[in-house]
Amino acid sequence: MIQEQSNDVIRINARKTDVFDIFNLKYYIGPNPYLDRGALIFDFALTGYAEPLKIEDYLDHISKQYSHLDKQTYNSYADLFARVVSEVGKLDMGLHLNHWSIKPEQDYVRISIQALHELTSRAVVYFVWDWWETIAKGEDFLFEEGLIKLQNRFRLSAYGGPTVYALLRTAYNQGIPAFYLWEEGLMQYGFGRKLVRGVATTFDGDSHIDSEFTTRKDDCKGFLYNLSFPIPEGEIVVSEQEALEVARDIGYPVAVKPVVGHKGIGVTPDVHNARELASAYNRALMAIPEEQPTRIIIEKSIRGKDFRLLCVNGKFIAATERRPASVIGDGKSTIKELIRRENRKPERWDTPTSPMSRIEIDEALERYIDEQGLRLDSIVESDRTVYLRKVANLSAGGMSIDATKIIHHDNIILAQDIAQYFRLTCLGIDIITEDISESWKAGNFAILEINSAPGILMHLNPAIGESVDVPAQILSTFFESGKDSRIPILTFNHISVSELQATIDHILSQHPEWTIGAVCREGIFVNRSQKQLRRDYNSNIQILLRNPKLDLLIAEYPEDILEEDGMFYHGSNLVVLDNPSEIEMMLVRDIFDDSIVVIKKEQDVSIRRQGLIEDYSLGADEPFTRVYLKEISSIL
Repeated sequence: MIQEQSNDVIRINARKTDVFDIFNLKYYIGPNPYLDRGALIFDFALTGYAEPLKIEDYLDHISKQYSHLDKQTYNSYADLFARVVSEVGKLDMGLHLNHWSIKPEQDYVRISIQALHELTSRAVVYFVWDWWETIAKGEDFLFEEGLIKLQNRFRLSAYGGPTVYALLRTAYNQGIPAFYLWEEGLMQYGFGRKLVRGVATTFDGDSHIDSEFTTRKDDCKGFLYNLSFPIPEGEIVVSEQEALEVARDIGYPVAVKPVVGHKGIGVTPDVHNARELASAYNRALMAIPEEQPTRIIIEKSIRGKDFRLLCVNGKFIAATERRPASVIGDGKSTIKELIRRENRKPERWDTPTSPMSRIEIDEALERYIDEQGLRLDSIVESDRTVYLRKVANLSAGGMSIDATKIIHHDNIILAQDIAQYFRLTCLGIDIITEDISESWKAGNFAILEINSAPGILMHLNPAIGESVDVPAQILSTFFESGKDSRIPILTFNHISVSELQATIDHILSQHPEWTIGAVCREGIFVNRSQKQLRRDYNSNIQILLRNPKLDLLIAEYPEDILEEDGMFYHGSNLVVLDNPSEIEMMLVRDIFDDSIVVIKKEQDVSIRRQGLIEDYSLGADEPFTRVYLKEISSIL
C-alpha cells in the first residue's frame, strides 16, 4: 500500500468531515514532468479527520457506474481515484482522454490526468472527490445530474462542437499537431510553413468569395441553374402577396425558405395551400436577421427523401439520408411521453460524439403534429411512426442514415461536377429524391442548396449504418501523414543567446532561404532579427509555430520552465542536453524513431541515433557546440 497519510500534512481544500484532500491543481497545455501530453496535475492525500472505507467499498459503488473498473486491481486509494477521474473525464462521450499516472511523494500522491479543456477537467476532479465523500458518509449522490452538467460544460467549450472535436481527435490519433487559437476562434493544424487554420470544415485556403456565395441561396441557385444542374423551379419574393402569386404560378406543393439562413431555420417544405403558405412565409420572415432585407424563396416542392452529399477536395466522400425527428407509438404513451423517453436514449445525449440531438418541443413541432390531427397528449397506437417536423434537420432531433454504399454513380458524378465550381475544401450538397440509388437523370431529383461549412458528425457517426471517416479524409487533403504536418524542431535544455545565434548562422549557411524561429530565456529571434520576448514562455513558442513561413524551430526548455509551464509542442527531431537534471531528461521521452539525442555530462558525450549509442569524451579545448552543430547538419 502506498503511504498516503501523515500527521504533518497541512490540509488545504478539505472540509472537517472529509476523508480526502485534493490540492495544488495545475494545468499543462502539453508535455510536462508528469505526463507526456496535456494534463491536469493535482495532489491527493488522506486528511486524517476520518477513516476511509476499504478500497473495495468504494469500488462497489463506483462499479455500478463503471462495471469494467471492478475487474482491475488497485494498489492504493490514489490508484483507484486516478482511474476513476480518468474514466469520468471521458464524460460518457468517448473522449480520447485515456492517460494518467501517479507519483508517490512523502505525504501525498501526485496524480496526473490527461486533459483537454482545463475548466471541465478541474470540475471532473471535484465531482469525483464529492462522489467519494458521499460514499464514505453513506449518502446518496446525484451522479447522472452531475455528469450532465460536466457534459454541458465541455460542450460549451471551444472543443465541444461535434465537427471541431472530430477533427481534433483525428489529428491527435494521426500525430498531427493541433491547438486552438483563442483570439481568432480558429484551430491550427500543423506547425510553421506546414500549418493550416480553420473553423470547423472551413479552412484558410478556401475562397471566402465562394464561401459567402453559398449563403446567398438565390444567387447560388441561379448559378447552378445556368450550369444545367437540376434545380427546382421557383422565384425570390419580398412580400406575402408575391409569395401567393408565385405559388399559384408554379403550382402547389411549394417549399418556403429565407434566402439567408442555415440549419433549416425558417424552412417549410411541402406547403399545400394559401393558408399554409401564409404561415410558412411568416416563419421564414422571422428567421431573417434584422439587418438583412426581406427575401424569401418560393420554389416547387419535390417529393422524396432528404440527402446530404459530401465532397472533400472536389471528391465525393459520403452520402447521408436525413429523416425528421419522430417517435413510435406503443398504444399507451402520449406523444410528450414518447419524446421524453426518446430523449433519454444515450444516442440522443447531444454530445460531440452522439449521433442524434435531443428532440425539443416548440411551436413548430406542436403545429406540425396538429396538422396531422394530433396533440402532445395524444396516445399513439402501437408501431405507428409519428413524424414531429417537416424538415429533416439533425440539430432538431432528426435521424441520419448512411447511404454512401447505395448512391448511384451518376449522382456521385453530379456531386463532383458541382464541387469543381467551388474552391472549397468541404462542400455539402443537399438534394431531395425518392431513391438515391437511382440516377438523377430519371427525374424527381432536385438540388436544394449548397453548404460551404458542412457538419461531419452525420457521416462519422450516423444513427443507422456504417461510419465514414470524414475527418481523416479532410486532414489528408493537407497532410499525407502526421510527419508531413511538422517542421524540424531542435530542443535544448540550456543554450545562451550567443550559442543560439551561432546555431542560426550555421543552419542559414546551409539553407540561406530558410526562416528560422528560435527562443531561449534571454530572447526570441526570427533568423537574426530579435523580437519581443513575452513573459508567458510557451506563448513565445506558439507565436513562432504560428508563423506560416517558419522552416525550423529552436527552443530552450530548462528545468524551471518545464516545471512551471511544461512544453507547448510534442516531439523533437534533435534534443541536446548539457548536464541535464532529472526533470530535463523528460525531453528525450517524446522523440521520433529517427530523432537524435545528444547528452553531455561533464566532459562525457553520448549520442543516440536510430537505436545506436556512441559515447566519447570531449578534448581539452573541444567545444560542445561542435558536437551538436554536426548532428544538426546530419538531420537537415
